[in-house]
Amino acid sequence: MVSTNNLKNGMTVKIDGALYRVDYFQHVKPGKGGAFVRTTLKGVQNGKTIDRTFRAGEELEQAILTKRALQYLYRDGDAFVFMDTEHFEQTEVPEGALRDGAKWLKEGDTIELVFNEDTVVDVNLPPSVELEITETEPGLQGDRVSGATKPATLETGAVVAVPLFLNAGERIKVDTRSGEYISRA
Repeated sequence: MVSTNNLKNGMTVKIDGALYRVDYFQHVKPGKGGAFVRTTLKGVQNGKTIDRTFRAGEELEQAILTKRALQYLYRDGDAFVFMDTEHFEQTEVPEGALRDGAKWLKEGDTIELVFNEDTVVDVNLPPSVELEITETEPGLQGDRVSGATKPATLETGAVVAVPLFLNAGERIKVDTRSGEYISRA
């Protein structure tokens, strides 16, 4: 348990069975009445942001999160199978826990998973990944209009808007946070 007087940015707490990360907090002492703590919390599993006010000194349950680097092996239906490279234990992670991160994973990648009591609650992807274009319309001579793009399907199945001059078989760098093309690899 942690007191609302001791909250810090980045701390993870459990409220009503859900995990929230403290993005912002402010301890307020009004001239009249008791002190309170105004917070902005971000849901770890769903990413939703909520504003919540607590009485000063109120106790909250602190969640203990652990991070482990695991290697992605393969997809099994709606689950992704990862292996701990140190102990060779396999862990099945439901697709919902990975959210948008699933479309950037390819077999053999090592990524950091965030656990709370043996349950995956979040995934920390690298800021960018290098993937191969498997399908796109061919680029034609003269297609050099500044800023023009076309859709391209990558080896993981993700679709990204790329410049007109790129063709199938080329490797590109993609931002995992926004899903945008960065450059050729």
